[in-house]
Amino acid sequence: MPLPDAIVPEVFVQPGECRLLKEPAVLRTVLGSCVGITFRVPRLGIGALCHPMLPRCPCPQPPDRNDDANRRYVDFAIHDIARQLDSLGAARHETQVKLFGGGDVLPIAASTSRPTVGKMNSDAAIQVLEQEGFKVSACRLGGVSGVHIQFHTATGEVLLRHLDSGTARGPKSSRGTFRGGARQ
Repeated sequence: MPLPDAIVPEVFVQPGECRLLKEPAVLRTVLGSCVGITFRVPRLGIGALCHPMLPRCPCPQPPDRNDDANRRYVDFAIHDIARQLDSLGAARHETQVKLFGGGDVLPIAASTSRPTVGKMNSDAAIQVLEQEGFKVSACRLGGVSGVHIQFHTATGEVLLRHLDSGTARGPKSSRGTFRGGARQ
């Protein structure tokens, strides 16, 4: 039985961090070009949120790099969480995965043909999740403003709030709740 919201701990996940919890909690983060990836295994009561900042871990890795430093990379963070879920007995087919962020929040020249960091992060996340055998059940990627997400590990609900993009249009107030299928 889920704990009432008043006593569920809240954890803010910083850029470059991953948090995997075995008890109900609300995991929060703010995303721009970074991606936020939620993992939930209802049978085991496990919830996780990764907040990687860059698409690919450089190879070969310097010997002084530790796992904490490597979690800032999309590919490493997903592979690492997959290993942790495997060790806890979670199967890929029962793991609910949702993907957010990857926005183009920094001004870029319109004439550039290079992909943005947000686009590269989004593409890397989709590719590595597929390689690992995860199916994404909800996805909200791209855009030009940051987003704040709060992931309720007990229910799988993700609340999304768009942040002000700094334009003259004023703050964005759209909100979304992601429970099942993709919602744009």
